[in-house]
Amino acid sequence: MKTSTLVRKGISPEMVDLILRLVDLIPWPARRCAMGDVTQTLLDGKHRVAEDAFGWGRSVVEVGIKEFQTGFLCINDLSARHKPKAEEKNPALLAEIRAIMEPQSESESHLRTTLLYSNMTAQAVYNALLEKGWSAGSLPTVRTISNILIRHDYRLRTVAKTEVQKKQRKPTQSLKTSGR
Repeated sequence: MKTSTLVRKGISPEMVDLILRLVDLIPWPARRCAMGDVTQTLLDGKHRVAEDAFGWGRSVVEVGIKEFQTGFLCINDLSARHKPKAEEKNPALLAEIRAIMEPQSESESHLRTTLLYSNMTAQAVYNALLEKGWSAGSLPTVRTISNILIRHDYRLRTVAKTEVQKKQRKPTQSLKTSGR
């Protein structure tokens, strides 16, 4: 903690605790502005000192200082930050995957769920897309194709592996010693 700035301004540890409690009571968009106000007023706008003294994120305090100075609240559009999925970027890919998977899929024998099961692997779907004329550069990886299949309720069955045969011991012939 930068004691020099806090000591110079006469800010005691009790005052730091009080500021932290009061700022935590403020709802979020205004809290960032309050952090900026505290930093601007008590710490001369030093966001790094606010990070050390109060444990607030430096970048949050920087934005709070700007909000406090200008009076405008910054609004984050977090919903626009997601990376689009492969099928969102290329809807034709999803249509091709469905055309490949539908004839190969079957429902559960007891019809308890709506999931479709298939014996095809993601690698087989990838190879079928290549055969349909898709270039390898335009296709996502096999792992991504597997994720697409899972997201669209195609459950891939695991291939039953053959069980390892235990080596059977040959019956040992007991050596009978001749009792001479």
